[in-house]
Amino acid sequence: MFSHPVRSVPPSLGLLLTRHGGHGDTGAKMATAYESFNLHTTPEKFFIEACDNGASDVLAIDRVSTEMTLTGRKDVPPSAVTRPISGIMGTIRLVAGMYLIVITKKRKVGDLFGHAVWKAVDFDVISYKKTVLHLTDTQMQDNKTFLSMINNVLTTDGFYFATDYDLTHTLQRLSNTSPDFQEMSLLERADQRFVWNGNLLREFIAQPELHKFVFPVIHGFIVMKSCCINGKIFDWIVISRRSCFRAGVRYYVRGIDSEGHAANFVETEQIVQYNGGKASFVQTRGSMPFFWSQRPNLKYKPKPQISKTTNHLDGFQRHFDSQIITYGKQVILNLVNQKGSEKPLEQAFAKMVSNLGNGMVKYIAFDFHKECSRMRWDRLQILVDAVSKMQDEFGYFLVDSDGKVQMQQEGTFRSNCMDCLDRTNVIQSLLARRSLQSQLQRLGVLHVGQRIEEQADFEKIYKNAWADNANACAKQYAGTGALKTDFTRTGKRTQWGLVMDGWNSMIRYYKNNFSDGFRQDSIDLFLGNYAVDEADGPTPLHVQKDWKFLTLPIIMVVAFSMCIICLLMAGDTWTETLAYVLFWGSASVGTAAVILFNGHEFVDAPKLVQKEKMD
Repeated sequence: MFSHPVRSVPPSLGLLLTRHGGHGDTGAKMATAYESFNLHTTPEKFFIEACDNGASDVLAIDRVSTEMTLTGRKDVPPSAVTRPISGIMGTIRLVAGMYLIVITKKRKVGDLFGHAVWKAVDFDVISYKKTVLHLTDTQMQDNKTFLSMINNVLTTDGFYFATDYDLTHTLQRLSNTSPDFQEMSLLERADQRFVWNGNLLREFIAQPELHKFVFPVIHGFIVMKSCCINGKIFDWIVISRRSCFRAGVRYYVRGIDSEGHAANFVETEQIVQYNGGKASFVQTRGSMPFFWSQRPNLKYKPKPQISKTTNHLDGFQRHFDSQIITYGKQVILNLVNQKGSEKPLEQAFAKMVSNLGNGMVKYIAFDFHKECSRMRWDRLQILVDAVSKMQDEFGYFLVDSDGKVQMQQEGTFRSNCMDCLDRTNVIQSLLARRSLQSQLQRLGVLHVGQRIEEQADFEKIYKNAWADNANACAKQYAGTGALKTDFTRTGKRTQWGLVMDGWNSMIRYYKNNFSDGFRQDSIDLFLGNYAVDEADGPTPLHVQKDWKFLTLPIIMVVAFSMCIICLLMAGDTWTETLAYVLFWGSASVGTAAVILFNGHEFVDAPKLVQKEKMD
């Protein structure tokens, strides 16, 4: 079914490991970081004390020189203000100088092969400087805005970490590693695509002796459940890792960048563990990997634009070269509409796969909305059946109770719709269930002939977890919960589900047009795509709005108000009333039309982002 070897791949995409041929042990032998800390604060320094059993290290951060050194408890002054913290996210420079970002509260998600997995719940952003009186009023306002951007990202749900397990890699990647790789610190060995605090940890990365004080933090979703079928208790886990390359919000980040990184790229791994045996099934999602955009312009659904000036195939090939070396064969499941404004995108994607001529990449288009129109959700089985042979060929990663690798996953399904959220998640949950059916039989949990769908208790857990995964990914990219989760939760489409989809769509419309520019700037600042300049010059935050931005909405509101007043306070004759209503009604409609025509000037656009990301 697949042919032709992968084309030459840039060595940098090899990541530190290969898909095959290693001596790994799925993470049993693993470098560790400290797990609990005390933060001691003095006017001159921060002292971060490792509180693990047997630990005596203290990290000292000079609040003036910003120098970081290792010291001991004896150097912590008794006068220091002390409080417990759960971890260090890193440091960042804003207008007022450097800031330390710490995790102040964590919640245990569960244990993964005996390793605690934590969700970071609360954070604190602490200034090195004791005062901001050295700033001008404008600088103070800018610093306040930048701080609110950092907090905007930190309050976006879904930051997870482990101090003695590498959450950034799949089970299969961890099993195919060298002894040198296993000796690396968690920071060094992490898959940089998924380290959301990588930019914040730049100062730590340069000093290996400090690595035990920090750990990679991923963004996405993790659910861990202990389940029972046939009296057999097994662990079932879903981990979604959101890429920090070309990260952003729904309408401002689409397609790929020149390096081949796709927008809203998420790697989702489903893991099952029973009686010492482990199985893993990996899928990916990501924006259609060529150069296209869909900038908000006040219309409910802005028209997508495919770049006419860029060489699409170069970035397209870079994207799939990296996917193939990391995941093996690729089956693209393109779920967009094959009519209307989405049709040109589907045609362009199909043409580019054909032009790529790589037998490791297979393309399948499935018009989700057309096939499932009028609530015919059973028709999704058409797609599942169509790819079943390929799914069986790919297999999944399987390790027996003796630790011997029985099977490797040879390829992945790369699913996408327009946002890679709602339609994508529905399909991924169906493919994951089909894989799980086989895994549970191989591990001895399910009897021959038994179906997962018949296990009512587990089926409920399964559907709710995948719906929660959909909501998490949607909130991080689109700003609201996912659509179509009633199908994921119950297996059927409901009228109430349609009502909730309508509500979420309204919230998305508002956020995408009037608050997503700020969200995009927040992500770019957090990830280091924009760095605050140390110079005293003006920041890009101060953008002068065109006169239309203030004038036209006021005219429209006044005209509409006058129209209502004329209706309520009728004139001497009905013709006079009609004339006033027509005049003011025409004025309000005409102004609204002008605003819509110039919609891109009225939306909340990013101010910090580089031009390449927006093209």
